[in-house]
Amino acid sequence: MADDAGEGVRESVATVVARDGARAELAWIEPAQPPRSVLLWLPALGVSARNYLPFARGLAAHGMAVALHEWRGAGSSDRRAGRGSDWGYRELLLEDIPASRAVVRERHAGARMRIGGHSLGGQLAVLAAALDPGDVAGVVLVASGSPYWRCFAHPWLLRAFYTGVPALAAACGYFPGRRLGFGGREARRVMTDWARSGRSGRYSAAGVADDLEARLARVTAPVFALRFADDWFGPEASLEWLLRKLPAAPRETVSMDSGELGNIAADHFSWMKSPAAVIRAVANKCI
Repeated sequence: MADDAGEGVRESVATVVARDGARAELAWIEPAQPPRSVLLWLPALGVSARNYLPFARGLAAHGMAVALHEWRGAGSSDRRAGRGSDWGYRELLLEDIPASRAVVRERHAGARMRIGGHSLGGQLAVLAAALDPGDVAGVVLVASGSPYWRCFAHPWLLRAFYTGVPALAAACGYFPGRRLGFGGREARRVMTDWARSGRSGRYSAAGVADDLEARLARVTAPVFALRFADDWFGPEASLEWLLRKLPAAPRETVSMDSGELGNIAADHFSWMKSPAAVIRAVANKCI
């Protein structure tokens, strides 16, 4: 049942069931009138969908419906990573995101759909668009980019971290992100796939037969990317490495500093609590 979420904005929840039975809630934040466009939003690693409600409400006030995807293992998901419960990019890309996309198509069949995300969510949004480009009118990236070790400060330390991630996850039965201050309780294969892309600079996933790099090269949907000046999780080189994988896609990149963000920190996460400037930027380009 929909509830009023503010003037001209309504909220509701749909249950999404993947083909393998995994369940999660898809939060809908919509304008009261039929939307001009729809955004399927993918969270950052270890971040629950509910943390993007202020962002989604602001976009809905501008006329864009937003569906907040929930990652398997987080928030409303019925799965939790552990020694007997594991998954990787294959399940995220071939099971969970397609299930949410199907709900979006059913609910707003006539609207232009964009897919986007924050950090890892942005990476997987691009990969999802590459694997199934049919209904994607555009891609929105916020504080995202490739995790390739050469794109970051202290690259050799980061490469060592990528080497150790799979071993740590195997020893614990899951990746203990909350204890380390990076991510949440993450599945072993998710982190193995992520660390592989960090070491190689290329995307591949166990159990995904498609050549993901070749698929990315054929993406033609326009890409709008926002990065933040003091975001050491998402430096300019990281975003550029990702965008270079999309030679056929028109793209625009905007960098925002603290002043442009309303005098909040121009880092990886602060915008989520004060998203007004990001809302304006996305609305101006995508609605």
